[in-house]
Parts: sequence; structure tokens; C-alpha cells
Amino acid sequence: MRTSEINRNTAETQISLKLNMDGRGESAVHTGCGFLDHMLTLFARHGRFDLTVSCQGDTDVDYHHTVEDIGIVLGSAFSEALADMRGICRFGDIILPMDETLMICAVDISGRDYLGLQVEMPCEKVGDFDTELVKEFFLGFVRKAQVTLHFKQLAGENTHHIIEAMFKAFGRAMAKAVKIDEEYKDEIPSTKGVL
Repeated sequence: MRTSEINRNTAETQISLKLNMDGRGESAVHTGCGFLDHMLTLFARHGRFDLTVSCQGDTDVDYHHTVEDIGIVLGSAFSEALADMRGICRFGDIILPMDETLMICAVDISGRDYLGLQVEMPCEKVGDFDTELVKEFFLGFVRKAQVTLHFKQLAGENTHHIIEAMFKAFGRAMAKAVKIDEEYKDEIPSTKGVL
């Protein structure tokens, strides 16, 4: 079973995260930031990843450290659970509609970190959540997971829907990329023989 459990403690955050990549989309997420809880729940459900996250962070300052550090820990969990990445499909993509929003997400589990973000946020905040933190979350994730991740917004004017479409699409694209390809289950999906 492809699972991981990561605990990360710093002066700013104390995070405990459990991931089962071959789950049913069940989640229990308590980050201290309601909007992030909702987004991670959507990610888990649409990726069919079982995800448990608990975070105590310096949210009395703002959500920056909490959001970035959870991205880091989630990326670490995927990296650990994938091990040598034998048999995975490696690539995943989706075009996802969310009401007036249309989002493309594509991922390559390449061993190289890169975030391509062609997304415009009409508002600086959704409730008390700073929308600039979405980028910080995904930067933390790609750096630790060592994946290439692209988002391209084709349409959308509602900031909440744009971010929600990103997290749903992220779950769906990651699910495709980490899926075991039965025909190649004993192979590393690279001409180099390593990712």
C-alpha cells in the first residue's frame, strides 16, 4: 500500500499528515484555516486520496506559514509514498469546468520541481484567506514532491471558483499521474531508468 505519515515541527507550525494514495477520498483536515480545510478536502475527494491533516500554526499572525508548510508536508508525503515511482503513469491532466470557470491542470512526476501558474485572481481575499497564498502552497508542494505542475485558467471571474477549480483539478491530475499502469507496473516511466 502506498502510504506516508509525516510530522513536521517548526517554530511556526506543528503539522501531522497521513496520506494513502490508494484510498477512497476520505479526509479529516484541521489546519486552523477553514478555506484551506475545504480546498484540501476537495483535493482528497477528487483524487480519491485518503488524507488526514492536523496543523497548529501561528494563525494569529496570518495564514502564510500554515499554508506554505502544509504544501511542503503534502509534497513530502507524496514523494515518500511514491518511493522509486515504479509503475506509475507519471503524467496526468484535466480540463475542469466550475460554473463560469474553466481550468487546465497538468502534472509530470518528473523528479524536477516547476510550477507554471497562468491564473488571475480577481480578488486579494476570499473571506480571511489571502489568495496569494495559493501560489505559496503549490510552490511548497512541487519543491518537495519534485513534480512539474501547470495551471492555466481559460475562463473565470469568481475568485472562490477559480481556487476551487484549481484544487479539484489538482486532485484529478495527480490521481491520473500516480495511478499504476498495469502494463508497465515493474518499470520506471523514464528512458533514464530513474525519476
